[in-house]
Amino acid sequence: MRIVIALGGNALLRRGEPMEVENQRANVRTACEKIAQVVPGNEVVVAHGNGPQVGLLALQQAAYDKVNPYPLDVLGAETEAMIGYLIEQELGNLVPFEQSLATILTQVEVAADDPAFAHPTKPIGPIYDEATARALAAEKGWSIAPDGPHFRRVVASPEPQRIFELRPIRKLLEADTVVICAGGGGIPTMYDGDRKLHGVEAVIDKDLCSALLAEELEADLLVIATDVDGVYTGFGTPEARKIDAATPEELDPAVLPAGSMGPKVLAASRFAANTGKTAVIGSLDDIADIVAGVEGAGTRISG
Repeated sequence: MRIVIALGGNALLRRGEPMEVENQRANVRTACEKIAQVVPGNEVVVAHGNGPQVGLLALQQAAYDKVNPYPLDVLGAETEAMIGYLIEQELGNLVPFEQSLATILTQVEVAADDPAFAHPTKPIGPIYDEATARALAAEKGWSIAPDGPHFRRVVASPEPQRIFELRPIRKLLEADTVVICAGGGGIPTMYDGDRKLHGVEAVIDKDLCSALLAEELEADLLVIATDVDGVYTGFGTPEARKIDAATPEELDPAVLPAGSMGPKVLAASRFAANTGKTAVIGSLDDIADIVAGVEGAGTRISG
């Protein structure tokens, strides 16, 4: 079975933890212990988030103003490589020595006319007081938005259109290699008027990119791993009820939190609707049961 596993940010850095490499490695090790259970007999692709890591690099940059800040596409590439290294090493310590693993820096095309560029929503980098934020926005051409009592830079989150490294990813899978790719939704890129590819100051949703990756790889299963055991109605209330199975038509991402479960349901529903196959949103702890199709393991969305 060909499986795409999209790791949530909690798999790399838990809420409230210091952003130290030791903490990230420990969390990656825990995630890899679960992923290793489904590697035998399957073709496995691992995608992952990178929000905290990009944010940390942006904070570190802000402390050194002797050079212009590196653009987000470069920071995305840096974090893809760093996280891929940790996953490769920790997973490699758990699977048989002869099992190949590879990390692919993944460029993802976005459209210049995507409506998201007119309405940036993704916060990035440090917080500022309003006066500083407005001065930086005027100087650097940033968009800014309130973040509690502070202000932060916000960037667009355009739709992923095409994954450039699809062919090498396919070849690696066919050679029985576990592939780590599309980290943080991939590196956002677009063509200019001369058909030259360049990076974009944007952040692509990791789950939407994972769904596109799974669709284009003709994966049999998309697993969106998160820190809850499935999709709930009335989440956080006494009336909360887990949805064990649904069709894309039965789920409305718009009524779910935009910063967490909404994009996951949208991505899973899109994959299921476009392919007629199954996507599952659930806990990484349950991944063996999810892959085995055990009833009640995660929320199964089938086309």
